[in-house]
Amino acid sequence: MTNVPTLTLNSGLEIPQLGYGVFKVPAEDAERAVSEALEIGYRHIDTAAIYGNEEGVGAAIAKSGVARNELFITTKLWNDRHDGDEPDKAIDESLTKLGLDFVDLYLVHWPTPAHDNYVHAWEKVVAIRDRGLTRSAGVSNHIVEYLERLEKEVGVLPAVNQIELHPLHQQRDTVAWCAERNLKIEAWGPLGQGKYDLTEIAGVSDAAARTGKSAAQVVLRWHLQKGNIVFPKSVRTERLQENINVFDFELTADEIATIDSADKGDEGRVSADPREVN
Repeated sequence: MTNVPTLTLNSGLEIPQLGYGVFKVPAEDAERAVSEALEIGYRHIDTAAIYGNEEGVGAAIAKSGVARNELFITTKLWNDRHDGDEPDKAIDESLTKLGLDFVDLYLVHWPTPAHDNYVHAWEKVVAIRDRGLTRSAGVSNHIVEYLERLEKEVGVLPAVNQIELHPLHQQRDTVAWCAERNLKIEAWGPLGQGKYDLTEIAGVSDAAARTGKSAAQVVLRWHLQKGNIVFPKSVRTERLQENINVFDFELTADEIATIDSADKGDEGRVSADPREVN
């Protein structure tokens, strides 16, 4: 099994720095894809209620023979479950589908600011953690203004913030705020969701040529050396193997700085703006 390094969350829990994300993996393909990922050596699986594939993930886990304490499983609270006791019902439903007694990380998926209920959702997720149904509590798609409000009104910081992050959209303000508070960054869409050519990013092709790696492997290595947690998504066996084969080389400081220079701020976003998702 590939020796994936771990990072320590502010909860004290160790999290594998590279995992397998199942966003947009069809329900009928999830069991096969996750089974292959586990066979290849992945131990960190990231899913969500809205993905509709928790049951497939759970079936793969059950058949894998991998001990539960070797796995790190994440799922997420969807936007229409923030109010009242809905978060409690939602985690119970997710655990049933996954066939688990607990997950390792439970995230508020989006802040949905127009509804102004993300503080309540965060309070409930913290309570879910305290009940032992998740080992760590976190958020996703939260920019600084939302994080500051959680810190002020709840007084409990998330263990992670899962955000869109790739060479063209690096969210430097949010990353810096989190780093100051030992709040780990998980990068979703770490390769830009295939919406731009990685070889056109300054420094990527040169680094790939020097190391004998692909452009995608170079960008994943960039994430890892910057301290991001990543979980690229693929349903192709060869790509699953390629994505985890990123621990036998390093980028130079100059190569990292060159890729850093590709940042376009909000103009580089390839998906939804957290201020507009409700």
